[in-house]
Amino acid sequence: MNTHFRLRTIALAASATLVLASCSLLGSDDDSDGDDVQRGESLKGTTVVLATHESFALPEGLIKGFEAETGITLKVRPSGDAGELTTSLVLSKSKPFADVAFGVDNTFATRAVGEGVFAEYQPTLPNGAEELELDGDAADVLTPIDHASVCVNVDDAWFAENDRLAPQNLDDLADPAFKDLLVLPGATTSSPGLAFLLATIAEYGEDGWQGYWSRLMENGAKLADGWTEAYSAGFTGAGKGDRPIVVSYDTSPAFTIDEKSGDSTTSALLNTCFRQVEYAGVLANAKNPAAAEKVVDFLLSPEVQAVIPENMYVFPADGDVELPAEWAKFAKPATDPLAVSADDIDEHRQAWLTEWTDLVTR
Repeated sequence: MNTHFRLRTIALAASATLVLASCSLLGSDDDSDGDDVQRGESLKGTTVVLATHESFALPEGLIKGFEAETGITLKVRPSGDAGELTTSLVLSKSKPFADVAFGVDNTFATRAVGEGVFAEYQPTLPNGAEELELDGDAADVLTPIDHASVCVNVDDAWFAENDRLAPQNLDDLADPAFKDLLVLPGATTSSPGLAFLLATIAEYGEDGWQGYWSRLMENGAKLADGWTEAYSAGFTGAGKGDRPIVVSYDTSPAFTIDEKSGDSTTSALLNTCFRQVEYAGVLANAKNPAAAEKVVDFLLSPEVQAVIPENMYVFPADGDVELPAEWAKFAKPATDPLAVSADDIDEHRQAWLTEWTDLVTR
C-alpha cells in the first residue's frame, strides 16, 4: 500500500505574500473611525498573551503581519488539550495568566462561561459562523473559530486487502466480526475521546450507553491516552499501527491519499460523529482586553481562516473559505452529527466520566 500521510503546513513565503498584500488582517480600514485609530495607536508596544491548546498552529508570517499592523506583540502559551486549557483558565480566573484564549470547545464551554472566565465581546461573524454559536449568554463571550466532527474512521485499503467488510455504524464496532480491530483515545485523557463518549450517549441514551461500552470493551477495543497515540501509532491507515478502525475526525481522510491513485485510502463514518467547535474569547480581568479583542478579530480574519485547514486540520468557521482541493474531495463534514446539549454536558460530564472509567477498567 503506497499511502502518503500528509500533514503539511503553508510555506512562510506564501504567508508573507498574504501579509504584504493590501488587505488588512483585521478587516477594512474603511470601517474605522477616529476613536478606533486612537485606540489602535495606544496598543503599540503592548504584549498580549494567547492561551491555547497544544495543537494551535499558524504560519509565522501571519503572526508577524498581525504584529506589524497592530504594534502588538503576540505571545502564544499552550496549555494542554481543551480540557486542561479550560481547567487552567478556571483556576486562574481572578488573575489570568493570559489576555485571550482559543481552544475551549463545546464540551467544556459552559463550564468556563459559568465560572465567569470570559468577558463580553461580540465581533462581526463571517458567513456560516452563526450556526456554530453557543446558546444563551455564552454567545456573548465566546466566538466560533473552527469546527470538525469526531467520527469513527476505517482503513478501507486494509479491509479490501483482507477481503473483509468494513463497519458501517456504531453497532458494528461491538460485533464479533470486528473484534480487536478498534483503537480509540480515552475519554478522560483527550477531548476527541470525550467527544466519542458523548456520541455514544447521544446514540444509546443515558441508560443505554453503559451497556454499549461494556460490549465494546469485551470486543477488544484498545484505549490510547490521546488522539496522536491512537491514530499515528495504533491505526493501520497511518502506516504504523495494527488496527484498521480508529476514532478520529471527519477531516482525516484528506490526509491519507494514495500517491498512485490520488484517492483516499480511509473514510469517516459520518453517522458516528459528534461535532466539536473551538471558540476564542477575551478573558475577564485580562491586563490587555483591547489587545485581546484584536486577537479574536485576527483569528476570524479571512487570511487566518484560509490557512486553518492545513495548519490545524479542522474546518474554518468562515463558510466562504475555499477549501484545499483534497479537502473538498475527501473531507466531507458530518451534516447531521450526534448531539448532546451543552447544558447536559456541563451537568453530567464528571459523572459520565467517572462511570466510563469504571466500565473500561473492569
